[in-house]
Amino acid sequence: MNIKPYQHLAKYYETDQMGIIHHSNYIRWFEEARIDFMNQIGLTYKTMEKEGIISPVLEVSCKYLQMMYFDDIATIKVKIDEYSSVRFACSYEIYNQNNILCTTGTSKHCFINKDGKPVSLKKIKPEYDQLFKKVKNKNAYPL
Repeated sequence: MNIKPYQHLAKYYETDQMGIIHHSNYIRWFEEARIDFMNQIGLTYKTMEKEGIISPVLEVSCKYLQMMYFDDIATIKVKIDEYSSVRFACSYEIYNQNNILCTTGTSKHCFINKDGKPVSLKKIKPEYDQLFKKVKNKNAYPL
């Protein structure tokens, strides 16, 4: 599967008083990239939610390696590191326009129904389960 990395142009309003991208924005960028990744594999959050499957964030972490600035182009790679039919975990790498690794991170998620009860994709949506299994631990990005 050939997935394109997500790109985000750093906005002025995302900077702090020092002109550096504020730390909170990287978490937002992770979400943007994860949603784009899922769209590319054929499983959109919108479709899942229409079918009553919600995927909340359970945990998120971010490690800042290099600063990013207004007007930088962030290229974000997403990988599904762990998947059970009830939970999944992603890792992220954010590079600047000079291909310098600036930020890494992880997020953990689960699948629940609208009543907040855990659901198993394997049981209720086997086709979604297969999509996650197909991309788990794969380097989906071309070299």
